Amino acid sequence: MIDLFTIGYSSYDIKPFIKVLRKFHISAVVDVRSSPYSQFKSDFNKEHLQTALRKHNIEYVFLGDYCGARIDDRSCYKNGKVDFNIVATTEKFQDGIGRIKNGTKSYTLALMCAEKDPITCHRFVLVCRNLLDKNFNIIHILDNGKTEIHKDSELRLLKLHRLNHPEFFRTDLQRLEDAYNRQADKIAYEDTEQKSTGTLG
Repeated sequence: MIDLFTIGYSSYDIKPFIKVLRKFHISAVVDVRSSPYSQFKSDFNKEHLQTALRKHNIEYVFLGDYCGARIDDRSCYKNGKVDFNIVATTEKFQDGIGRIKNGTKSYTLALMCAEKDPITCHRFVLVCRNLLDKNFNIIHILDNGKTEIHKDSELRLLKLHRLNHPEFFRTDLQRLEDAYNRQADKIAYEDTEQKSTGTLG
């Protein structure tokens, strides 16, 4: 089984960020932000981050145009909001997933976005949801440098949406899918301008 990490940089400065990557022997960072720039932490802008990582022999690849949360394709919107279930079916997103899977053959990867808690980020709700595979052990690096396995993150997600108790008419998998869909709707990018003009969905 291959370890696949995720991390949010918002609670880190660049030196502690790199230190925690090295702690888990991560050899490549996959940036899944839609735009590889930070308004508040310039060290995490694409060019600065790439330079800092390479000093420690960590590769950097930007896949935000494949696996980002803000989508240009208007067919992926419903009522002005990105629908992650539609995104997951697109050829471009699947190409991104394929590149991540291929990358794990040569590197120990960390999928990177901004949010410190994975369940509030599309790297969990969209990307990892579509990477769930018996070949991968998905591990989320938290803001304190500790880790949480994906199944434990899913338990937190179920609890967040009060779906953590067995139900007579739904299976455990159905409750989990419901939790993912609720969270996706909660965090999905909404184009308020397009929604107000009624030009989408």
